[in-house]
Amino acid sequence: MMCVEGSRMIAKDVRYRAALARRVRADTAYRSTRRTFLLAAAAWPALAFTGAALGQAQQKPVVIGWLATGGTGPSLAAFKEGLSALGWKEGSGVVIETRSAKGRSDQLPVLAAELAAKKPVVIVSTSGVTTRFLAEAAPNIPIVQATGGDPVAAGHAASLARPGGMVTGLTTLPTELREKYVELLIAITPKLKRVGFLIDGNLRDPSRQREAARRSAAHYSIEALFAQAAKAEDIEPAVVALAKERVQALIAMPSPFLNAERQRVIKLALAQRWPLISESRRWAEEGALLSYGVDFLANFRRAAYYVDRILKGAKPGDLPIEQPMKIELVINAKTANTLGLTIPQELLVRADRVIE
Repeated sequence: MMCVEGSRMIAKDVRYRAALARRVRADTAYRSTRRTFLLAAAAWPALAFTGAALGQAQQKPVVIGWLATGGTGPSLAAFKEGLSALGWKEGSGVVIETRSAKGRSDQLPVLAAELAAKKPVVIVSTSGVTTRFLAEAAPNIPIVQATGGDPVAAGHAASLARPGGMVTGLTTLPTELREKYVELLIAITPKLKRVGFLIDGNLRDPSRQREAARRSAAHYSIEALFAQAAKAEDIEPAVVALAKERVQALIAMPSPFLNAERQRVIKLALAQRWPLISESRRWAEEGALLSYGVDFLANFRRAAYYVDRILKGAKPGDLPIEQPMKIELVINAKTANTLGLTIPQELLVRADRVIE
């Protein structure tokens, strides 16, 4: 009996030890697994950060091109303001490659080729002239024209509603606007008989501006005299030639080149005591008697909308080209006083701004 009982106790003890050994092995395995898990969990944030950093390093910034004939200050700032409002901030995934000819139109083909070589997603054109050179240098890159003439007339788009090609954006319709210049000058100087027209000699077809000027002059029975300037050093001889023709006022026809050289033109016109008018408000702000044209800064802010759409996958040919919604008249009353001119009340009422 004792032997049987002893045998049972030994068997029970063996089973106990075996169970204990299994629990020890299980506990050891659990501790090892838990330690591995905790080490892995501790590494997750570092791994996630490394992955994000590698992703950011591999992600290339969006490159936007910008081509201007003259300066890029206020217009570029307005464009960046528009981009920022749409969530695109320079330096945070967006790079803007800017090129400016600084008034040298002969440099535009070279600068357009430089921009094309950067392979931007889209290029902003600041005028009809820059659009032409960009279309030649970068035929497969979307181009957003912020200001300039009619892309349809220039052959860059099939129509305003359905451009169909790589050029879209905005047009300032300068042909229609420039025909108002003579009307505005006569409202202030009713005895005006001879008007000088200063034309950009860099234009592909200056005759279009001449024709518009002649139509307007003929409508008011005044004589139109013309002078061209293609470089900064041509401007003073052109003004002197008009002075010899005894012109009584000067119209600087719309062009990126003349806009870039406006301070030179304004100074020469004031020296001749000529009333001067051109398109951009900056002409009047800097001393010209009048300016009549599109709000250019509004156009550059609006150009950001087109860039945003293209960056999000829209085709430029599907984005309708917009015509100007607002034309602004700015009068420099200080210049009028200097020239001994009286601004009619009805013109003052029409003005968007009067500079005292």
